[in-house]
Amino acid sequence: MNTFGHWLASPWRRSVVAALAGALPLLAFPAPSLWWFAYVALVPWIALIRSAPTAKRAAFDGWAGGFGFMVGMHHWLLPTLSVFIFVIGALLGALWAPWGALVRHFLAGTPSRGRIAAALAVLPSGWLGIELIRSWQGLGGPWGVLGASQWEVAPALRLASVGGVWLISFLLVAVNVAVAVLVTVRASRVPAVAGLVTAAAVASAAWMWSPRPDTGGSTRIAVVQPGVVDGPDRRFAREEQLTRDLAAQDVDLVVWGESSVGFDLGDRPDLAKRIAALSEETGADILVNVDARRSDKPGIYKSSVLVGPGGLTGDRYDKMRLVPFGEYIPARSLLGWATSVGKAAGENRRHGSEQVVMDVGHGLKVGPMVCFESAFPDMSRHLAEDGAQVLIAQSSTSSFQQSWAPEQHASLAALRAAETGRPMVHSTLTGVSAVYDASGRRVGRWLGTDAGASRVYDVPLATGTTPYVRFGDWTVHAALLILLAWCATDGLRALRLRRTAPEPLVPPARTAHGSPARPGR
Repeated sequence: MNTFGHWLASPWRRSVVAALAGALPLLAFPAPSLWWFAYVALVPWIALIRSAPTAKRAAFDGWAGGFGFMVGMHHWLLPTLSVFIFVIGALLGALWAPWGALVRHFLAGTPSRGRIAAALAVLPSGWLGIELIRSWQGLGGPWGVLGASQWEVAPALRLASVGGVWLISFLLVAVNVAVAVLVTVRASRVPAVAGLVTAAAVASAAWMWSPRPDTGGSTRIAVVQPGVVDGPDRRFAREEQLTRDLAAQDVDLVVWGESSVGFDLGDRPDLAKRIAALSEETGADILVNVDARRSDKPGIYKSSVLVGPGGLTGDRYDKMRLVPFGEYIPARSLLGWATSVGKAAGENRRHGSEQVVMDVGHGLKVGPMVCFESAFPDMSRHLAEDGAQVLIAQSSTSSFQQSWAPEQHASLAALRAAETGRPMVHSTLTGVSAVYDASGRRVGRWLGTDAGASRVYDVPLATGTTPYVRFGDWTVHAALLILLAWCATDGLRALRLRRTAPEPLVPPARTAHGSPARPGR
């Protein structure tokens, strides 16, 4: 055993190294945005796991790496959740324990070509299974999906239009597995190179033959970002001022950020009239976001509300997927203590029941989402199916201005645009606000976290249906089928070995009355 191997013999040291290795993919996401690093970021973690002395230790290495990835990806929540973020990291990190055991099963020692070929399909499928489970809103949603690191890579965005962000994740893990084999198992380079060639061929095929959005016409959408302003009254006044600057700019829609209005407009007709006056002045409907206790039903809602020159249009979307701990506490009777150690929600917000496509005039239909709903591929896909021409996310990351969260959040809109073939507007209170065309390419400049301004974007419109919108999450379904097929095949192989194993040779038992050779003597 070499010196480093001897040093890793300590379980605690090995767990620390695994946690650090699991956190490496963070560098591929904004703000570092080293997108290319995603193609090798898992290699140290995979190499560590395959060297585990037992399957149990490999599972622990998977768990520790998952803990490092989850805590690192959500580190900006530390002011809100305090020590609870480490509890969540440990719980979600456990999802990678079976994956760690799988890595060792396929790659330990000197794996055969067949095992490596199987690993190139099963290990990415296992990773997708993890991403699918943790994408459940109750577990925090799909923040930090590995494929999302490729939000500014044109070939990857084309892949997203075919199989969603899931297809990008699958290929990234497959490439990492192949590189890990190239680095650690010299005798098995041929199947590893074949895996890399296959991944390149799939990406090239998607680039060449996947349908492109049919572009035609454009719309002018204004984003109003007031910046960090204390108090709902002062914030409203600042948004009012910035919106008034848009007069005579021929805009079709004005979008304010999440929680841009801190009062229920049914209870504050004076504010509704002021917004209606702004709509009259700019010649465009205004999509605001109300974060308040409703006057017509019990509870606090976050709602996208459309206001025209005549006042409230009646179009309203109530946020459906709430942020755990930030907007509600799961099992509050059990976990309510989280409010005493962090800035968790003091009262659970209520959620809506259905998505809404709004007709905002000028022949334009938009599909609103609120906050981290832009992380869910299925929500934007359903809006595109329902006829939305432009996707809109109203967001606020004002509590995390100095972290990586604002840029990470803004980058998600590029994936949603590419997946659906529909442009997307990401409008925030305090930055980063951004607009992307139907291919996921950035339109104009970002409004960063240091900006308080209104800006008009000429957004190109598109028609047509992407394969992802037509066929949905087929990549995930294929990955689950691969896992099921492997489980069935492995189970049958184990059963066959058990049936064909020779009977153990057991010498005849001696008795008190005789010997094997001479019974009765």
